[in-house]
Amino acid sequence: MQTDPRELLKHFSTGRIILPVLLGIGAALWLFLREFDPSAFDAITWTFNSSCWLALAIVSIIIRDFSYMVRIRVLTDNAINWYRSFIVIMLWEFSSALAPGMLGGGFIFAIFILNKEGINMGKSITAIMNSSFLDGVFLAVMAPVVYWIAGKNALFSGVHLNTFLGNSIFYTFWTVYFLILAYKIFVAYALFVNPKVIRTLLIALFSVPLLKRWLDKAKDTGDQLLIASEGLKNKGTKYWMWSLGATFASWTARYSIVNCILHAFHGQKPVEDFVVYGKQVVMGIIILLSPTPGGSGLAEFMFNDFLGEFMAKGLAPTLGLLWRILSYYPYIFVGVIILPRWFRLHFKLEKLKL
Repeated sequence: MQTDPRELLKHFSTGRIILPVLLGIGAALWLFLREFDPSAFDAITWTFNSSCWLALAIVSIIIRDFSYMVRIRVLTDNAINWYRSFIVIMLWEFSSALAPGMLGGGFIFAIFILNKEGINMGKSITAIMNSSFLDGVFLAVMAPVVYWIAGKNALFSGVHLNTFLGNSIFYTFWTVYFLILAYKIFVAYALFVNPKVIRTLLIALFSVPLLKRWLDKAKDTGDQLLIASEGLKNKGTKYWMWSLGATFASWTARYSIVNCILHAFHGQKPVEDFVVYGKQVVMGIIILLSPTPGGSGLAEFMFNDFLGEFMAKGLAPTLGLLWRILSYYPYIFVGVIILPRWFRLHFKLEKLKL
């Protein structure tokens, strides 16, 4: 893992920071112009309830981040205080916002952050790998739950988005879901059953000439699994209850943001809260395969397609942008402020520029 701060900062260049913002705003603008309908905005009546719902959206953001802070403290055995856990989460969210979900969303940088915050490398690897695993547990559990309760027709109603499996978003969703499930089962076996066998298999697989260029990364992954597995031995019930509870709380709060926005602007259209929640679970799983940073572009299109039925025609692109302004862009802006100061603090460098 790189330790030269100047080399690491290259991964947070101005271009990489601006790209997801341009992609997201560009997609929202294109959708806005395509579906512009002045009557949709004329129909908006701002009330006290609207203000309350928007305030609840902000509260949901606070709960989401606080839950992540609780989890990182639990996973590090409370080795960092509340303020440092806030810094860790903000930098992790920042790096995730600039990385495609399919590449792990800032996974390696998160390990580096924790290590520089004074957590030894073994515990840092254990905490971040377990965080990723717990997020997978949430999606693995909630996807079939929302499908069973809400039903296929409700979850996929009004959806016309084309994907890599054609125009069937239903089959795309389940394909991605089972790929994620298979990967998480693989990780669970490595973490809790036999990490040595998995490391041996990884090295054997990536020793094949076609894959040999990734052999060093495969060895690093195998070593990380061994370290994480050792770190998770003998963890008690309290550890797992708190870490799982914080995980489910953070994801539920993340998805509640959209529900609050829809209630604030829904007008005459009823908001079916559980269906909206379920649609976001579906969206969240599919966005994991987005090649763009933080799912920018695809997220806006999916919001418009999946949730447009709950708002006046022509309003979805604007509310989709509001959703991203509340739940995505702040982490980029906060990260831009915190990151240089964080590097100066930990590397004693006077001048570091993004």
